[in-house]
Amino acid sequence: SLTHNGATWRFATAANLASFTADPEKYGARFGGYCAYAASKGYLAPTIPEAWTIHDDRLYLNASLRARTLWLQDVPGNIKLGEGNWPAILG
Repeated sequence: SLTHNGATWRFATAANLASFTADPEKYGARFGGYCAYAASKGYLAPTIPEAWTIHDDRLYLNASLRARTLWLQDVPGNIKLGEGNWPAILG
């Protein structure tokens, strides 16, 4: 395991840990691990581990399976909106 940005990350293998350690921005969740769908709408929401998506080799988390369903309706568009809101929504 590894603590990064205040979160504990657990890995199945030492190789996965090494990859993450070498480039946490590549392997860590976008939008700071907050709900990607919420970020696209301009607010923060916590996430659950079951509601995830990999898109263009990046990890996106969502607050619920329902939020993930909404997120999947337009992933590229939601990413663009989320990036436009990020990091200003952090407060």
